[in-house]
Amino acid sequence: MDHVDDALIERVREVVASIPAGRVLAYGDVAELAGAPSPRLVGRILAVDGHDVPWHRVLRSDGTVAAHLATDQLARLRAEGVLADGQRIDMRRYRWTDPFPEPGDDQPALW
Repeated sequence: MDHVDDALIERVREVVASIPAGRVLAYGDVAELAGAPSPRLVGRILAVDGHDVPWHRVLRSDGTVAAHLATDQLARLRAEGVLADGQRIDMRRYRWTDPFPEPGDDQPALW
């Protein structure tokens, strides 16, 4: 991938690989945890190099999936117990929050 360092690609892949079944993160969450400059870059990385990580657990911040991936992504999430209302996942219910450090730790907390 042009102009993206291999270490960043690996950090994004590690964050996505760590999302447990039945939980999701937004692209922005992954960007923050991996130190990526933007959620769009996370999407680009997953599009090119995300076939062997649970890419389907990464959504837009409003809980929607990309139209061209919707059928496959929603089916994979449903198989893990993540249910959609139409094509939207309830981020308050399914967002993965447990592993994030408490404020004051040496890493920033998302919530």
